[in-house]
Amino acid sequence: MKPFMLAALQQQQQRLTELDAQLSAPDVVQNLQRYRALSQEHAELSDLMAVFRRYQAAQADAAQAQDWLSDPELKEMAAEELERAQAQAQALDEQLQTMLLPRDPDDERAAFMEIRAGTGGDESALFAGDLLRMYTRYCETVGLRVEVMSASDSELGGYKDVTLHVTGHQAYGRLRFESGGHRVQRVPATEAQGRIHTSACSVVVLPEADEAEAVAINPADLRIDTFRASGAGGQHINKTDSAVRITHLPTGLVAECQDDRSQHRNRAKAMAVLASRLQERERLEREARDSATRRSLLSSGDRSDRIRTYNYPQGRVTDHRINLTLYKLPMIMEGDLQDIVHALQVARGTELLAELEQRLSA
Repeated sequence: MKPFMLAALQQQQQRLTELDAQLSAPDVVQNLQRYRALSQEHAELSDLMAVFRRYQAAQADAAQAQDWLSDPELKEMAAEELERAQAQAQALDEQLQTMLLPRDPDDERAAFMEIRAGTGGDESALFAGDLLRMYTRYCETVGLRVEVMSASDSELGGYKDVTLHVTGHQAYGRLRFESGGHRVQRVPATEAQGRIHTSACSVVVLPEADEAEAVAINPADLRIDTFRASGAGGQHINKTDSAVRITHLPTGLVAECQDDRSQHRNRAKAMAVLASRLQERERLEREARDSATRRSLLSSGDRSDRIRTYNYPQGRVTDHRINLTLYKLPMIMEGDLQDIVHALQVARGTELLAELEQRLSA
């Protein structure tokens, strides 16, 4: 085990002792919110220490087996025990690394996903429709629920832009790395001469704002417009001004919703989107102030970055942030994103672990 990890575990053991004392204080129970927060932290640290004790036991078993190797009668058994204990210790070491990583509370939140056609005209809009299908299929695979909040159809069947609300376990954590520019290389359906074109779409993924932490929005700063919804919905939805568009005048941010027949519900959903966008804006500005020189491809707020290329002639998908290339384009477009999502999560974990080591070694 690396020295910085041992130091971090010792700090967490100290913190667990502090929590034991705090939770036994009579005044803590009177503040239910604080009691729940402390109890949750205590449970997480208790799990961490339980794994650490198993790691120490495996290390002790390995040391004992190493001593037995010098005994001719026990040598064979000792070699087997040593191999088993070392493998267990290695697995527990890796588990501890993961458990020590700082957790982003946003990962557990619901998410808003926006897909917008970019360069490429009609072909870009068709690609936006393909991305919508890909993400919808992926969400179904991992148990996430998808609701289309607003959509602007294109003439050929794709989308100029579409906004989704994704809920379920770790919705934002699973989708957060999809933010950025997505480029497609293929022969468009409208291309008569069979030439390969390059088109692009942008994807933005935002964590849904926590009501308790949401930024304060002054009603005077809002312009609220109602209009008739476009797209599917039957006669009623097309005959009433049920769709809502909210503009935040100081920033120019816009949010709209048209999926519900109720103007009141559409307004509430649009406000939720706007709050998330404002919160994301504040977060990015705060990060820029706190670390102006830090540039991480996995956590960049620059949504214009080209992050992934979908090459149809070669059947490959390349994620440029981690130099990952997979030759399984048809499967990926059907929602098989697990390999990409896992690789990006591992890369982020490696980055966070390096930061933790640097901080503890300073």
